[in-house]
Amino acid sequence: MMAADRTVHAVPPSLSAKVVGSFAYLTVRDRLPTILTKVIDTIHRNKNKFFEEYGEEGIRAEKQTIGLLSKMRNELQTDKPVLELADELQDTASWNQYLQRQQDLQGDQDSVSWFKSPWLYVECYMYRRVQEALWLNPPISDYDVFNEGKTQSFFESQQAMMTLCTYSEGVNKNIEELSRNQLLEHFNKLLQVSLWGNKCDLSISAGQDNSQKTSPIDSLNSLQPFILVNDSNMVWAALTAAQRPGQTEKTSAVRVDIVLDNSGFELFTDLVLADFLVSSRLAHEVHFHGKCFPWFVSDVTANDFQWTIRQTMAANHKWMSKSGVQWKSHLKEGVWSYHDHPFWTQPHEFCDMEADAPDLYATLQGADLVLFKGDLNYRKLTGDREWAHTVGFNTALRGFGPAPLCSLRTLKANVQVGLQPGQGEALGSQDPDWMTSGKYAVIQFSSAESEQKD
Repeated sequence: MMAADRTVHAVPPSLSAKVVGSFAYLTVRDRLPTILTKVIDTIHRNKNKFFEEYGEEGIRAEKQTIGLLSKMRNELQTDKPVLELADELQDTASWNQYLQRQQDLQGDQDSVSWFKSPWLYVECYMYRRVQEALWLNPPISDYDVFNEGKTQSFFESQQAMMTLCTYSEGVNKNIEELSRNQLLEHFNKLLQVSLWGNKCDLSISAGQDNSQKTSPIDSLNSLQPFILVNDSNMVWAALTAAQRPGQTEKTSAVRVDIVLDNSGFELFTDLVLADFLVSSRLAHEVHFHGKCFPWFVSDVTANDFQWTIRQTMAANHKWMSKSGVQWKSHLKEGVWSYHDHPFWTQPHEFCDMEADAPDLYATLQGADLVLFKGDLNYRKLTGDREWAHTVGFNTALRGFGPAPLCSLRTLKANVQVGLQPGQGEALGSQDPDWMTSGKYAVIQFSSAESEQKD
């Protein structure tokens, strides 16, 4: 386990919509109400479906759910206090305790409101309230309001998926004969494909089309200059150090955990990378971590995970369907496994995990490498705070380190650490939106060893 960072750094304040004109402010003012309006429209458009399935009860549930969501949208837009959750699910008490924590931090109850509180908290809270509105209204409690967008994104990225499966087939065919350097080359390519897959994020585009249409392999060279921090070699070193020769298979089995972000094309790239890891024996098992319920528009749930594999198997493309069959077999054999935990759909910074979700922290300690996909995971890793760009990644993790870990993230929020002196300023002068456009990316690594150098 990684020791806590000993360097003394004042912990900066959380990003918040308090700062008028900031990305957090524009998100809370514009993007979150847009997403809520789309959710309301989706539920309303499916009124007939609910009636066909559940009769009058379905119509009543649809009306009441829309009523609750419209009320929340109004609370958000008028900066009302954040309310306790009223449902009785496994995470309700934890959410309400977190609200109490915010009230204690901010001094008086009224100050815990949509625009005055940490952006990370209120954005997560909005998605949890969407679920509350559904859960309080059976029989439509299990309806995934984001499913249509996720499905569309998958089908619109088919061409890129076929290209990727064709590449993957070429690699797998000769995998036994590949030298260490050739393996490293393929590993770096697929790591970067998984990195750039993170561009396809429906919450940042408020549900607009954000599918992948170009060849993901062909565009890697042109994207290279936009990777601001590239610790790929450290990731490779952590993986290969975990292959301890001379020990029994049981003790030398290497496990990689992937904390997933978006479904659609990004999940597909994660599955291709995971397939390469086990086919090349760089890893013996891969544990995927997804969300317990629909979250941040396009995040992966268990249903999305299984659906993606089924669709890949059913694809009308030789190598794509072959990939799907292979993935299904990995799951059946226990080489791959999917897990979810309520902590992933809570607002906590990850430095709270050891105290607030010790079971999940202990689970991650069993991995030789943990890949954290995407922007929200990066925000939670760094606490979504106003860190200086030159502060080390390990410092911003504030002691979080169950295992060697790597963030694969395209930048879509105002937090980025681990840059060289002057790098952030130079980027800001040539591209004012560099932190939020998804144009830039990082492959950022941390382990107990790298912490010493921070």
